[in-house]
Amino acid sequence: MTSKQEAQFSLPNLDATTALGNVIAQGLVAGVCIYLNGQLGAGKTTLVRAILQHLGVTGRIKSPTYTIVEEYALANFTIYHFDLYRVADPQELDNLGIREYLRENSVCIFEWADKGFGKIPPADLMVDLHYDTTQRYAKLVANSNLGQKILEKI
Repeated sequence: MTSKQEAQFSLPNLDATTALGNVIAQGLVAGVCIYLNGQLGAGKTTLVRAILQHLGVTGRIKSPTYTIVEEYALANFTIYHFDLYRVADPQELDNLGIREYLRENSVCIFEWADKGFGKIPPADLMVDLHYDTTQRYAKLVANSNLGQKILEKI
């Protein structure tokens, strides 16, 4: 990929966030790494929930704020949803066994990815979520061909 591709979206309501999650889900393939950035309450876990539900995950989909990682085994790959908010030092990820999750047949989604600097793979797709007093916004940046394929679905 010669240059980064990006797209921006207004997310005026939950339906818009769900629709974005659905489209991201359609482009997922094994090996993809996604970073979700944004302040508390920006909709990171809501977006992951929409992705997982679109892929057929049923039942309660919870934030891994305390467990750090939740695993979802699907037919074509396993999704690992990480929330690194409570990680004080990237070295802690070695104790978690982070390398065991980073496999060819997995999709890794990292909330608060900056807290894993040097221990997690580079993002194929970066999703920056933010909000102001009226609504939420998303900016997606593809950093690889895999990320670009996801953006092409949008």
